[in-house]
Amino acid sequence: MEHEAEVVGVGAGSAPSGDVPAVILSARGEYVPIFVSGDQARSIGMALEGEPFDRPLTHDLLVEVLTEFGGAIDRVRVDDLHDGTFYAKVDAERYDDGEPERFVFDARPSDALALAVRVDCPIVVTDEVIDEAGRSQDSVRFGGDGDPSEER
Repeated sequence: MEHEAEVVGVGAGSAPSGDVPAVILSARGEYVPIFVSGDQARSIGMALEGEPFDRPLTHDLLVEVLTEFGGAIDRVRVDDLHDGTFYAKVDAERYDDGEPERFVFDARPSDALALAVRVDCPIVVTDEVIDEAGRSQDSVRFGGDGDPSEER
């Protein structure tokens, strides 16, 4: 089963090697932290805040190209987790003579989420992912600046 999710913040999670940037999703009453690179965290965080970059980033370019060619992103899915690695898909479509043509693209979750926050499309997460990676909302604390950090 799939559950609609929302990005509740971008922050840092604790790891043995130090703090690691993470995107925190809320789904099914739990938080799902997805660790990302610092650049991805900054890209997603700025898109959430509506702050533009001086020059378009790759995600902005992809959205613009897709739109120019008559396509749209319908939703992104975080649909699998193996050995600590999350997997995602981007569902897109374009219309040809009024008929929809649907496409599914494999993506890194960080890229899929960066696209989703730019086009404001639904994000869904599967039960299997939430069962394995979900954390109670009490286990994630938000600092004074609103950034989440995960307790281990």
